[in-house]
Amino acid sequence: MKYKLETIEASTLSDAWFQTIYRCIEKGRDFKIDRGSYEGQKRLEFDYITIQIKNPEVRVQQSLLPKLPEHLPIPDPVSEDFLADYVPYLMTGEDKPGESYTYGQRLTKYPVDEIFIHEYSTEYKDILIQDKHVWDIWDENKIVIKDEIGYYLNQIELCIWTYKNKGFRNNQMVLQVAHPTDMLLRDPPCLRSIDTRVQDGKLHFIVYFRSWDLWGGFPANLAAIQLLKEYMAGEIGIEPGETIASSKGLHIYDYVWELGESIRGKTIEKFRKEGEAWVF
Repeated sequence: MKYKLETIEASTLSDAWFQTIYRCIEKGRDFKIDRGSYEGQKRLEFDYITIQIKNPEVRVQQSLLPKLPEHLPIPDPVSEDFLADYVPYLMTGEDKPGESYTYGQRLTKYPVDEIFIHEYSTEYKDILIQDKHVWDIWDENKIVIKDEIGYYLNQIELCIWTYKNKGFRNNQMVLQVAHPTDMLLRDPPCLRSIDTRVQDGKLHFIVYFRSWDLWGGFPANLAAIQLLKEYMAGEIGIEPGETIASSKGLHIYDYVWELGESIRGKTIEKFRKEGEAWVF
C-alpha cells in the first residue's frame, strides 16, 4: 500500500478542524501505538497531511476555536479557558516544576552559548546577533536576555526585529522548537518549527508537527499560534496571513473515535466496507 499524502484547503481554523476530522474518519490508518503517548492504545492517523488555512484570523462565533452543533451532546474539543491558559505556554518563557521544556521557553528564552554574546566586533560579523543595530537596542527589545545564570535568545523578538530592519525577503526566519537532544526525551516536543514568510504585505506561518492530536491539540495549538502570528504581524506593521500546517502524525485516539464518527455521520467501519478507507 502506497504512502498517501492528503491536502485540505480551509477557510477558517474551525473549518480546518471539521474538514480534517471528516477526512481522518474516512481515510485514517488504524494502528496500535508501540511507543509514545498512550502506548498500547490505537490511533487513526494520516500518513502525511497538509492543511492550508486561508483566513485563520476569522473568529467563528467570536472564537478561534471550533464550536460543535448544539444538537450533538458532545462538549467542544477545547474551551476558551484552556486557550487562555495555553497561550503563555507558547509565548512566554514560564515553566512549571517537572517540565523539561515548554514551547514558549524554546521560542523566547533559549540558552545562548557565550560565543554568540560579544559586543559588536568584526570577528563575529557573520553572526546576525552581532549586527551593531541589534546591540544598540537589545535591552529595549529583549532580543537577548541576561540573568544570573546566563544569556537567552528570544526568537520571536529577533524575528520581528529582522523583518522590520532588514527587509522581508529572506528564508532564515524560522522559529525553532526542536533540537537534536529531543530524541533523548520520553516526550519530545510535537511542534518542531514555525517557519515564516512575509508575502503581499502579510505574515504567513508554515507549521510542522511531528505528532499531533487532532481532537484537542490541533484546535488549541493553531488558535494559540494564530494569536502569536497576530502579535508579530502587529509589531512588524503588517497584516496576519495564512497558516499552512503539516504533519506526518496527525491522529485521533481510539477513545474519541465514536465522537468523530458522530460528527461525520458515518462510522469508520462503514467507510472501510465501502472501500473508502485504508488500514494496515
